[in-house]
Amino acid sequence: MDSVTIQPTSTLPHYLHGSVTLVGAGPGDPELLTVKALNSILDADVILYDFLVSPEIVALFPKQSHAIAVGKRCNGQSTSQQTINELLLQYAQLGKKVCRLKGGDPFIFGRGGEEALFLEQHNIQCAIIPGITAAMGCCSYSGIPLTHRQVSRGFTVITAHSQKDTHQINWQALVELQHSLVFYMGLNRAEQIAAQLMRHGMAASTPIAIISQGTTPNQSQLITSLAQLPEQLAKHALPSPALIVVGDVVTYHHQIHNTLLRDIEYYL
Repeated sequence: MDSVTIQPTSTLPHYLHGSVTLVGAGPGDPELLTVKALNSILDADVILYDFLVSPEIVALFPKQSHAIAVGKRCNGQSTSQQTINELLLQYAQLGKKVCRLKGGDPFIFGRGGEEALFLEQHNIQCAIIPGITAAMGCCSYSGIPLTHRQVSRGFTVITAHSQKDTHQINWQALVELQHSLVFYMGLNRAEQIAAQLMRHGMAASTPIAIISQGTTPNQSQLITSLAQLPEQLAKHALPSPALIVVGDVVTYHHQIHNTLLRDIEYYL
């Protein structure tokens, strides 16, 4: 990874005009990139990319571009949001075409809104290219329809990034919604999520799926119930990133087999 050096913005030449494009890279499979996203990558002078951008997509970066990894990892190496903002500003003010590449969609738990507002405040041109978010990509590859008119009125996505977040969630409201529930960044708190849902009235038999490294060749998943989740997690360690899906729509994965992933490993 390239080292990160920030110049004071006051010393940068403001007469140059660059631009920033916030780009969604999708959930991992490079073929899920949109044409517009790929064009932005290939046209960039500078690419600032997250750790969730798959190696297969990183391999598509043009050799002449300056690529910098600016990802965040739980309890690991991370780049602060302030540093990322300053890098975006620095390279745009130097007249560069900057591709800010994010896993999934930039506006769904990708901090794209924060970065877009920061760029607006500094009069930097900014374009936003949506990507397939993990909830849609991972569930589709797993044969789980997020909505099915017989069992789900809709779906709700929630972040469980920190312990503090899980305590702030309105669990009662989630249970009463009768929605499929999708938790991002919650692998380390999966048992707590299941316990809270049951504590607030969700049936212990409700199906739950944990999809690990979705849409990639390493995708695997655990399919069980809320009550059986702790026992199954003790038997099967799943690597991150992982997505948690709760609701009766999970049962359809037994009936819908996505031929894109014939050899996917299931845990029952």
